[in-house]
Amino acid sequence: MSKIEFHNSTALSSTVLERLCNECIVGWNVGTILLRIRYSRGADFSGTCIYDQRKIYINMGKHLVYPYSMNTHLARSVTIGRRWFKPIYIMKIENGIQLAMFIFMHELYHLLVRRARRNTRQKESMCDRYAARYLVDRFGASVVTKKGKPVDRGDWDIQDLIGFVAGARRKMRAARVPLNVPKSADALTMIGEQLTLF
Repeated sequence: MSKIEFHNSTALSSTVLERLCNECIVGWNVGTILLRIRYSRGADFSGTCIYDQRKIYINMGKHLVYPYSMNTHLARSVTIGRRWFKPIYIMKIENGIQLAMFIFMHELYHLLVRRARRNTRQKESMCDRYAARYLVDRFGASVVTKKGKPVDRGDWDIQDLIGFVAGARRKMRAARVPLNVPKSADALTMIGEQLTLF
């Protein structure tokens, strides 16, 4: 069973963050994650995932002012001649909870990639897309260009992120079929606490 050993030393609501993080691991086979949220020593933010120990560290600048514009790796690569580059797309972060959750989802995806036995190298764009998808769906966050122009979701949400880490899904047990229950067409029978449809 997956669970989180949660510790938060920031002023952000532990109740809210712990609930959100636990919601995000439902259905995944990640075991026990040791999650630590703390203030950074100067950087705006950072995150670390230690695979073997299943530790995720979230470091956030106490000095940050919101809304915060976060540079991301969401964009597709653009090729010009023999050179390529990625345009900068910016995630608009409205508060510290959203920043912590972006970092958590980014690092969680790194862990899912490892748990799915995929190559863990060069996955920053996928991790950013997984985190951005969460913020857009859960909080209505926006993605814009450096000039502030809204970016269409189809320009950055471009991969089957869930399918890529399907090997990290928690295997569900098959439901038990009750024995010695008479079968009758269109009969709805309550057996103890179990509702069985025949």
